[in-house]
Amino acid sequence: MFNRYGAALKAYEKFSFADGAYKRDVYKRGAGPAVVVIHEIPGLHPQVIRFADRVAEAGMTVYLPVLFGEPGRPVSNGYVMSELFNAICIRREFSVWRAGRSSPIVVWLKALARRAHAECGGRGVGAVGMCFTGGFALAMMTEPSVVAPVLSQPSMPIAIGSQIRAAGLDASDQDVACARKRFSEEELSIIALRFKSDRSVPDARFETYRREFGDAVETIELDDADAAPSERPPHSVLTIHLREDGPTKAAEQRVIAFLKQRTAAPR
Repeated sequence: MFNRYGAALKAYEKFSFADGAYKRDVYKRGAGPAVVVIHEIPGLHPQVIRFADRVAEAGMTVYLPVLFGEPGRPVSNGYVMSELFNAICIRREFSVWRAGRSSPIVVWLKALARRAHAECGGRGVGAVGMCFTGGFALAMMTEPSVVAPVLSQPSMPIAIGSQIRAAGLDASDQDVACARKRFSEEELSIIALRFKSDRSVPDARFETYRREFGDAVETIELDDADAAPSERPPHSVLTIHLREDGPTKAAEQRVIAFLKQRTAAPR
């Protein structure tokens, strides 16, 4: 099907990847160790692609799976609401309301990480989740090739009306235990980012990260004044609300440095 927004991804190679029950398109660019960047709601929009471009420019191969939305389409309020409705009410690949449960699509993402590692080498694969997909990078840690998880504004499970969900993680207890074990035994770590005022990423969730992972989690929490101006309150740290100076830019640079350091082959 013709994609009228395809020009935004003209520098990328496109391929289709199937594993188990799922088949999705993936965009790929760069050279060096692999990083899987999992887009936010509403889809693979230009600011996600901008972040991926910067990962590739830093010497890594970026893989952009398409989970929903139209690749390259700019963000608008109507587009956000329609894709959010589809993801919450229609799609079955995602666990939205239950804490302590990994989304079914994570199995496919882990298979993509295995392929990416086989193609690109290095120590392992980085995984960056954003917003709706923020917790996926944590759940992917059961795949041995994943060595550098980044959770940007991890918004699932939806916290509205539930203290359990507010403190909950978008990963099963078994996946969390596996990640904790790997952090200890393999000297790995994780980065989690959010704006402090973001009600979709509650304080309690970040307290859970710190309780579960201790010194292995690096939390980056930003003020509203650090965000780029937008119609919406600050939410998307690495994309829509990224400013090209100040703390959000420093956060982006820290994430890219983390990915590069962790995925590179040992000397």
